[in-house]
Amino acid sequence: MRPRIVVTRKIAEPALELLRETGEVWVPEPDRALPTEELHAAVAGADAVVSALHDQVDGAFADAAGPQLKVVSTVAVGYDNIDVPALHARDVVVTNTPGVLTDATADLAFGLLLSVTRRLGEAERLLRARTPWMFHPRFMLGTGLQGKTLGIVGLGQIGRAMARRALAFGMDIVYTGRRRADPGVERELDARYVTLDELLRTSDVVSLHCPLTPQTRHLIDADALATMKPTAFLVNTTRGPVVDEAALADALKRGAIAGAALDVFEKEPEVHPTLLELDNVALAPHLGSATTETRTAMAVLAARNAIAVLRGEEPPTPVRS
Repeated sequence: MRPRIVVTRKIAEPALELLRETGEVWVPEPDRALPTEELHAAVAGADAVVSALHDQVDGAFADAAGPQLKVVSTVAVGYDNIDVPALHARDVVVTNTPGVLTDATADLAFGLLLSVTRRLGEAERLLRARTPWMFHPRFMLGTGLQGKTLGIVGLGQIGRAMARRALAFGMDIVYTGRRRADPGVERELDARYVTLDELLRTSDVVSLHCPLTPQTRHLIDADALATMKPTAFLVNTTRGPVVDEAALADALKRGAIAGAALDVFEKEPEVHPTLLELDNVALAPHLGSATTETRTAMAVLAARNAIAVLRGEEPPTPVRS
């Protein structure tokens, strides 16, 4: 019998074609995020599941699928929504899609940074509201990046890509993380390793690229925000709960920091209402990997991961315990 493959959200057609060559593919119609009860019913009897980042994949999910489940292949880099130990305990392989979204996410992060520092969103809103305006020397002055310090929290693939873009804008790079980068990476980026406290105290821009873990949840809280310069900006394109959103909203409203650029939120798709009211915030609805090329590459990699496991082969990008 051909294996049953459940795809929890519609993905790029090239990836679906690969999966159809291997097994019987089920995709929800109409395409939508499935609530837990529907999700568990949908995966029942599945040999492989290609999941989305909003799916809660845990022991109950695996038990609902059944003992024949071999692999859960998420179309994402982060897998904080997946209980990896619970799945591994049931001999289910977990895979993700690192690498293919690096440049798209770094582009978006730097674009958001430019948007908040040069007040582009605020300026566009002014024009769309047909507010009268006239050029003058102090009209809507923003903040330049040349000679400023970018502090990167998490110098992985996306963090390094962000650093390369910052170098092109004449910025200095400091970074922190669970471990120090290889000397060759530090030389390439002219990057200096510092503690989180020093990074927060000295950076003009703090850009978050660390995974969401119990240790990084609310890494940027009221105390961290109080440590930052009042002229500094925060960029978050990793996972929303890395930032205490209520504390950030309060800091921005009080002018404790200069601004923030956010692509992810603590309780997606909800956004803290204060953030929606502030002009010193640039917002995007989780668009980090949202290019046709990148989302296609992610879906194809997820499909190849699932297919490899179904064939008894090592998947290209497994998640280790």
